[in-house]
Amino acid sequence: MVQKLLVVEDSKPIATVIKQIAQSLGYEVVLATSLAELEEILSGDTGFFAATVDYALPDANDGEAIACVLSHGIPSVVMTGKMDDETRQKILAQPVIDYIPKENSQAFLYLKRVLHWQQTNENNAILVVDDSSSARNHIVELLKRRNFTVFVANNGVQALERIQQYKNIKMVITDLEMPEMNGIELTNELRKNYTREQLAIIGISGAENGIHSARFIKNGADDFLRKPFCPEEFYCRITQNIESLNNIAQIQHAANTDYLTELSNRRAFFRHANQRIVEYSKRKVPYCLAMLDIDYFKKVNDEYGHDVGDQVLKILALYMRKHFSSGLTARLGGEEFAVLLHGLDSDQLYNKLDDFRREIGVSSIPAGGNQLSFTLSIGVVFDSTEELSKQMSEADSALYIAKEQGRNQIVISGAEEHE
Repeated sequence: MVQKLLVVEDSKPIATVIKQIAQSLGYEVVLATSLAELEEILSGDTGFFAATVDYALPDANDGEAIACVLSHGIPSVVMTGKMDDETRQKILAQPVIDYIPKENSQAFLYLKRVLHWQQTNENNAILVVDDSSSARNHIVELLKRRNFTVFVANNGVQALERIQQYKNIKMVITDLEMPEMNGIELTNELRKNYTREQLAIIGISGAENGIHSARFIKNGADDFLRKPFCPEEFYCRITQNIESLNNIAQIQHAANTDYLTELSNRRAFFRHANQRIVEYSKRKVPYCLAMLDIDYFKKVNDEYGHDVGDQVLKILALYMRKHFSSGLTARLGGEEFAVLLHGLDSDQLYNKLDDFRREIGVSSIPAGGNQLSFTLSIGVVFDSTEELSKQMSEADSALYIAKEQGRNQIVISGAEEHE
């Protein structure tokens, strides 16, 4: 569903820039250039995801348009060329997302970030921990204004339960003074199980003693806020910490993912496969490790070009996700892939691999006006007690035999070809 952005702006050049920014993020833009036009639009349509509102309009010079938009429950970013302390306080007294002074081009870069956050923040869950319902509700209201998913807890003990219950929590905002388990004790407990790359923690306190910020940080918190805090500072610190987590996640994803197919790369496959094999062996779960190779792939690249070759690799990855959704799949390099599967028994696992091989053999992709087909050779090891590197070597040897015996077949390591 396309999200609609209401742009309230009487300057045509500025409205054009905002529209371009919004459209680049996928928003559908509706423009109002005066309070009268705004009221007319809202009389017939209030289904806006967000709004940008100019503080001063020709027929509303003192922020009247802000109250108008907010009265319809539309989250709003205020754009203002007038930036004195009185105006700032007047804006912040209202439940706006943010305000942005129209000072230079940086203002529009910041606006793009804010509009992007509104779209993505629902994927960022935050746990608010405070025994004071009024303080807790205030923070929750600020976070929901920015479209975060929010959970609450009354104390540290309950917070640990919530973390176990909701695996998508990326940040904990915790008060210091709480019964049963205070904020510093909670921070300590959380850091036993969650690294800074997995979970951000922000401590808050109304105590006058300045040492609490240092105590929070030394016990594993990422940041600290003193109550009562300014909403601007609150949002800046929340956003900064969430962005850091998301940047780390992107870096880790890039480091562990094959850029072309979006499957795991060799490094990630070895790490996760080792962990799974240990678990399978402990639970006596049947499993297999298979090496897959596209037959005559060099010929595909030579005849059709590397763009078509890349398309073949991507399509194979799609089929692997479809057939092995519960398994671990990876592109090891070039046209070589790997999969680790578990199941009821070796026959079931073999049949999964063979169904996959057969479906690939009858599939085709467009290539230069023609339909291109390709096949796979597979080498597989079942329930080996060897180390992963040895299993990979055995599966690779079986794969080589499959190639030597005519390709488009499965060979089991240490056995004759399985029909």
